[in-house]
Amino acid sequence: MKKTFPVNFRWGCSTSAHQIEGSTVNDWTQWESSIDREKFLRQAGKNPEEFISGMACDSWNRFEQDIACLKEVGVNSYRFSIEWSRVEPERGVFDQTVIERYVHFAQRLKEEGIEPFVTLWHWPVPLWVRDQGRWESPQTVGDFVKFAEVMVTAMHSHVRTWITINEPLVYTSNSYVTGQWPPQQKSLRKAFRVARHLVQAHRHAYTAIKKIDSTLQVGLSKHNIHFSAKQPWGVNQVFARALTYLWNEWFLNRVRRHQDFIGLNYYFHNSVDVKFGKKEKVYSDMGWELYPEGLYRVLKGLKRYGKPVYITEHGLADKDDRHRAWYLQESLRYAHQVLNEGVDLRGYFHWSLLDNFEWADGFFPRFGLFEVDFVTCERKARPSVAVYREIIEQGGPEVLE
Repeated sequence: MKKTFPVNFRWGCSTSAHQIEGSTVNDWTQWESSIDREKFLRQAGKNPEEFISGMACDSWNRFEQDIACLKEVGVNSYRFSIEWSRVEPERGVFDQTVIERYVHFAQRLKEEGIEPFVTLWHWPVPLWVRDQGRWESPQTVGDFVKFAEVMVTAMHSHVRTWITINEPLVYTSNSYVTGQWPPQQKSLRKAFRVARHLVQAHRHAYTAIKKIDSTLQVGLSKHNIHFSAKQPWGVNQVFARALTYLWNEWFLNRVRRHQDFIGLNYYFHNSVDVKFGKKEKVYSDMGWELYPEGLYRVLKGLKRYGKPVYITEHGLADKDDRHRAWYLQESLRYAHQVLNEGVDLRGYFHWSLLDNFEWADGFFPRFGLFEVDFVTCERKARPSVAVYREIIEQGGPEVLE
């Protein structure tokens, strides 16, 4: 039988500026083309050119094509981000032409019946922020809040839902714990400082946005993982619970009074033991196990906050589109289940609308509903587009009793 989601449910897709816009100038672009990065990639037997964002999808110049893609999917919402370095290339100097272009993006979406959800920060920072220490510096907190005020003031008549920060702990862990991302630090002390500053940035930005317009909805997008114990031993259960707290709950607990909703980004689960082993069979092109029930588990974990929830990212790297339709349908069945169990789920945004530049993994992972030729920037619908469109038209997937 078919069980539908609420009629006002938000069906959408997500993207981020650096990954699709092209021709950005920020700390990531500098790192991508650095001598050390090139040397590292060549030693790993990889072509450095495949790890430079460059034109990406050229969405800065092809936004109308992206709108056409959104209409082909049939979504009623679109989550995109603002590239801070475009808006404020120098500290305190705001490019009005760029701001007006983002305003135009939002206007065009509204004209096409698509509600914009806007993310203010999705990882790269302007070069001047890099030079002052990125998020290690408390000064960056105030600078971010000012940037947020400028953008919300310009766009709030068209954009009613704002996401301050995307996946704060993914950024913190990859940049300051594992050292995979710029600035490639490995310091728990610095990681904690950065995480604390990101908490402050969200809180202060939330307050500032509400002063501009108290009716705006403000939250953040938090990446959560379903941790389970590999063996039913007490120590494994404790370890899984500790990881759940540190990764899923610690940040949200500190901003719970400064959010109107929670954005959930879910991609995989991790079955752990005291050695943090993971040996399950993997399915996505990036080696992530596709575990739809994990979405149910992490959504249930958010019930304790008593806030509306949007799934702001969910998807997989699947170049040949072998598993995307199944993963989408099965995950949405679990998402529907939590509605009946008291979770106020308001929307689902698939990651991603387009194949894009996938950070340190370059152009290899293909997350898009639309395939992108990164030479011509041509967009081509994958078969799963039709599957998602049918789900949207029917209000939900088939749900087996």
